[in-house]
Amino acid sequence: MSQDPFEAARPRIRGLAYRMLGTLADADDVAQDTWLRWQASGGAHIANAEAWLVTAATRLCLDRLRSAARARETYPGPWLPEPIVTEGPEDAAELSDSLTLGFLVLLDQLAPVERAVFVLAEVFEVPYAEIAATVGRSPGACRQIASRARRRLQPDKRPSQAGAADREIVSGLLRALASGDVNEVVARLAPQVVCITDGGPNRRAARRPVAGSTKVARLLTSVARSHRHLATRPAVVGGSAGAILSAGGTVEQVMAVTSESGVITSVYFVGNPDKLTSVGDPPLIE
Repeated sequence: MSQDPFEAARPRIRGLAYRMLGTLADADDVAQDTWLRWQASGGAHIANAEAWLVTAATRLCLDRLRSAARARETYPGPWLPEPIVTEGPEDAAELSDSLTLGFLVLLDQLAPVERAVFVLAEVFEVPYAEIAATVGRSPGACRQIASRARRRLQPDKRPSQAGAADREIVSGLLRALASGDVNEVVARLAPQVVCITDGGPNRRAARRPVAGSTKVARLLTSVARSHRHLATRPAVVGGSAGAILSAGGTVEQVMAVTSESGVITSVYFVGNPDKLTSVGDPPLIE
């Protein structure tokens, strides 16, 4: 028996929606709404079911992004994507580079249509003719949009999957934080390191990015000192090296870092409880 077209396309729909919207809950909502539209259409007369489903999901994502823009204006502090967390490099190896937390942060800088065009063209290799019909632009315009987005995202600087060296860098940072020695922490940070924390509306966090090795080191040591009760274990966060901080079995924070030449260039903390409900679950996305 052949697989239902929607179920066959579900991982792609969720992967598209997650990259567009940044949370798995929103990705699930888009998948559900896409299924409802698929059921309403009857489906039997549709020659290319996957293209139809991806188009429907993309348009739903664009609607949500336009609505979310207003909510972002009142969001308390920086907004980070929901992290996909795995506890071993073997699981992370199956994730695409376009699912790394650092890359999703870059992707979030794009306008809604720009993001849709880029994700469809670069990640899912959808033909420009199909993209044009989806977003209401000409194929030529979509090529230009994708080209501009590609330049903005600077492929040579996109974060890549974590390797053993990156995981050791995180372990070294955690040891330095446990010692409470600010100078030890500074030594592991790039001079222009940036720390971004997303606590959401109900958890304390820095309300703006903190930049510079000394400032970031002081912030991290202060946070570590006040959270000594938290258990820390290494993890792979969206393909990047990181750690899970928990208390009594409840995840309190997820940390991810990017590094270059042996020092940390970015530190991300996600503490918004709404973005930690799926920590450790298989993402089931393409």
